[in-house]
Amino acid sequence: MSAAFVDEAQVHVKGGDGGAGSVSFRREAHVPKGGPDGGDGGNGGDVWLVADRNVASLLAFRDHPHRAATSGVHGQGKAKHGAHGKDLIVRVPEGTTVRDRDGTVIADLANEGDRWLAAAGGRGGRGNARFLSNRRRAPSFAEQGEVGVERWLDLELRLIADVALVGFPNAGKSTLISRVSAAKPKIADYPFTTLEPHLGVVRYDDVEFVMADIPGLIEGASEGKGLGHQFLRHVERARVLLVLLDLGPLTAVPPAEQERILLKQLAGHRAELLSRPRIVVGSKADAVEDAVAWEGRRISAVTGEGVQPLLGELARVVSEARAAQPAAETFVVHRPAPEGLVVERADDGAYVVRGRPAERAVAVSDITNYEALAYVQNRLRKLGVDRALARAGVRDGDRVRIGSFEFDYESDEVSS
Repeated sequence: MSAAFVDEAQVHVKGGDGGAGSVSFRREAHVPKGGPDGGDGGNGGDVWLVADRNVASLLAFRDHPHRAATSGVHGQGKAKHGAHGKDLIVRVPEGTTVRDRDGTVIADLANEGDRWLAAAGGRGGRGNARFLSNRRRAPSFAEQGEVGVERWLDLELRLIADVALVGFPNAGKSTLISRVSAAKPKIADYPFTTLEPHLGVVRYDDVEFVMADIPGLIEGASEGKGLGHQFLRHVERARVLLVLLDLGPLTAVPPAEQERILLKQLAGHRAELLSRPRIVVGSKADAVEDAVAWEGRRISAVTGEGVQPLLGELARVVSEARAAQPAAETFVVHRPAPEGLVVERADDGAYVVRGRPAERAVAVSDITNYEALAYVQNRLRKLGVDRALARAGVRDGDRVRIGSFEFDYESDEVSS
């Protein structure tokens, strides 16, 4: 792809880290034993992907793939809570599909305003004032902030157009779109002039629609020959297909055979494409030879022959397709972290406890502090971590890992 259009990219998203809670006690002249007044840390900012029709391609991610929200500010004494990090809005083109690195589709931002939470920020840690209780009058520990979600994502753009121009290389698609719209694609008399899709806005009477010049397809495109898959995916969202057959004297493939091959490639890529409204026309009518066997509609983008009637037909079919399509609803997809507990066996033999409640329970500032350790043990017991470990088959002396906290399992200690 050239520098002007990029339809595949990777992005690294990082939610902001939560700020740490503060350990602090009131220090006032006439209050000899002031209570805890450590403030909470601020939450880290989230990273959102948002579909924006003013963004044309994924070019912005090619050389600068990293996107990170700001972190929360640490809490302070005198019950001063840290400020929250700011959310980061990452704008992507309409029609962007988001995949995990294993290829799983996790979001489809098809319409203007669609938004998806790509990386949640970490929660801020609680200050020591939050741990005050009747039994714990002077808590000397606080929580660290949670680390924000961090991951790589694959982005793939499928153009959203009302009409997709489909045809062999050098069939006249670029010439047609340059005549009926303000698009200015590169045009020359050799195959594969168009190596990237072009969009043009066409107006006929009071109907305005978007036409996409899809790079030329060749036989075997649906199996990946040439750049088949990259080209074909841009046809998927089009409401109407305009199949252009080359009637010029230089083509070696008869029009009927061109049509057969093109429809075969569309069906091979996605069978439902053949059920889309479709108009088939022969192009280059100004240069056609008498021996060419084609009885269908003919146009010449060079002279303008047949172009206006074709646009009228396209405007009518597009209007009908739009009316038949239900209105899109903007959606927001949240992917909350699971609240349950999962115990897994790591490659080094350790038992790894996963789950936000357990990981948050051990996120205290000083796990070597006896008071903090007693809080952690009690919290884990209430969450059922000891029972989950027992079901997983843990034995005394086995290594257990919860977040960054590791310890050797002792049944008497856990059950006390």
